[in-house]
Amino acid sequence: MTTPVDFVEVSTVGLESSPVAPALAGLRANEARYFKNKYGHDFTTEPASSPAGSAVVDRVAEVLRDERGIVIASPALEATEFEVEGVRWSYVFYESGLSINVLYTLAEGGKRAVGFKLSDGMAVPEELAAFKFARQRSKLAGTIRGSYFVIKHEH
Repeated sequence: MTTPVDFVEVSTVGLESSPVAPALAGLRANEARYFKNKYGHDFTTEPASSPAGSAVVDRVAEVLRDERGIVIASPALEATEFEVEGVRWSYVFYESGLSINVLYTLAEGGKRAVGFKLSDGMAVPEELAAFKFARQRSKLAGTIRGSYFVIKHEH
């Protein structure tokens, strides 16, 4: 069952097992606000254990493994996938406080990248230690640390 993400009244529903649940909920709400303001898209998530959520988690894991040999150690809590303006977006929110998104332009030659965002208060996961993270401030999420890499193969 999909749940709309409210960026006005931030909720930790679905993320309660995370040690940084309020910050992760703020990060999720920050993404919801971005998509609503930029594209008019209502950001929804569902449990990573649901059939659709599990498919998104598997797809994101495949991209990470094939592109960089990365395997995320933390359990996935929530996931979502949608298409807006010719771009397929896949998001996975992990118990550690990590959020991973895959931006995949469907047209040939378009932008394709994987983005990592770390919730306020979480340590950089060992599997992402090679990346440099830039900081940004968010009213909803506090300090977000982010990094990315470009996808080179077809997925």
